[in-house]
Amino acid sequence: MLELLLVPFLEATIRTATPLAFAALGELVSERAGVINLGMEGAIIAGCLGGAAAALAGGSGIGYLGAAAAGLALASVFAFFVVRVGSDQIITGTAITVLGLGVTGTVFHLAPTLVGVGAALPTTGPIALPILSHIPVVGRVLFTQPAPTYALYVLVPLVAWWMRHTHAGLALRAVGESPAAAAAAGVAAGRVRALAIAFSGAMGGLCGGTLVLAQVGSFNENMSAGRGFIAIAIVVLGRWTPWGTAGAALVFGAAFALQYLVQSLGLALPYQLFLAMPYVLTLVLLATQRGRAVAPAHLGR
Repeated sequence: MLELLLVPFLEATIRTATPLAFAALGELVSERAGVINLGMEGAIIAGCLGGAAAALAGGSGIGYLGAAAAGLALASVFAFFVVRVGSDQIITGTAITVLGLGVTGTVFHLAPTLVGVGAALPTTGPIALPILSHIPVVGRVLFTQPAPTYALYVLVPLVAWWMRHTHAGLALRAVGESPAAAAAAGVAAGRVRALAIAFSGAMGGLCGGTLVLAQVGSFNENMSAGRGFIAIAIVVLGRWTPWGTAGAALVFGAAFALQYLVQSLGLALPYQLFLAMPYVLTLVLLATQRGRAVAPAHLGR
């Protein structure tokens, strides 16, 4: 009985944590360069729209590319104002999020057929990996997931290795600590920041694409549902490290998946309580963990 409840819960935890991990990894890279990307929410909803429209035109594979491109496009606007113009990061990020939500909402109402409203979008369902998926418990939880989850299995260690063992990764961290010192060492701080923001936007777009193409199967207005802000909390909880960020994403994935466990147990509890839990967790962690974790010295400046 325990396995019948635990395995679906853990499986749902991995599945719901996947889009959060994409966004959080992007936010992590941006923040390690000293930039708080509050425009992540806008990049995610842009990825939802771009993924749906591209998938409708060319299939699910093209859909993920379209999602990443949409997030990258919005992040490029953010990078221009923050890096080139020198605008305030918080104000600019908020404006980018409002822009993303506004544009996607307008498209949803004025051109619903563009994003597949009323039509079936091509989606990517779970893929059972040979041999690995037959491992008891672990196989079903880890190796019977959609393709984006398997991409994360590679991306997390790759980002961790890149940040720690490559010149570009060291340059990224140096810029986040002191752009002036990094520039004195020959690092183009502005370019590093712009590329970090671009990466974060693409990851936010993939978060949106995963929501549409691997989970929901359709585009809906405001479906990003605050995940961009949750990604910021995940980075804080993960102490600005790739492995910590991945682990924190699982914590939030479990918070989202808890409602499915409660439903399977048949408990007569208000579902709104469990829908609110990830957002309550975000507020608690931002309030309690920020002072304990060591953020990049130049973050937000």
